[in-house]
Amino acid sequence: AQAVFVPQELTTVRVQDPRVQNEGSWNSYVDYKIFLHTNSKAFTAKTSCVRRRYREFVWLRRQLQKNAGLVPVPELPGKSTFFVGSTDEFIEKRRQGLQQFLEKVVQNVVLLSDSRLHLFLQSQLSVPEIEACVQGQGSQTVTEAILHYAMSNCGWVQEEENRP
Repeated sequence: AQAVFVPQELTTVRVQDPRVQNEGSWNSYVDYKIFLHTNSKAFTAKTSCVRRRYREFVWLRRQLQKNAGLVPVPELPGKSTFFVGSTDEFIEKRRQGLQQFLEKVVQNVVLLSDSRLHLFLQSQLSVPEIEACVQGQGSQTVTEAILHYAMSNCGWVQEEENRP
């Protein structure tokens, strides 16, 4: 009998390139690039690239927690207001923490079944837009929103062109 080779499902998720938005103003914040590459059938797009800020991660975790029942949702890096060391150091620690959070989340079948996670990772919809879409009140279905973003992939092209 011949062994059937089943390719292993692999999902790589990276949190990279922290950028300060609105620098120097009171409403400045840092957002991070989330790059995802996968061959998993769970995902609509095989590669995606979006930018998200910490506050959106906090929202995502809360939503996952609500829907996951007893499944423990991984922790996010702390929201430390009191921080000793440089801002860069803090941002880098947070970047690592956010990446570890997403790595654990995408390996969890229960969490993967939450369409909010997919919209968070594979569309540039804002949090209220994600909510509307998941509840069927958006102009597009979850899959359409992701495919639409994948097709336009403005984020993607831009990133590629800016490479030194």
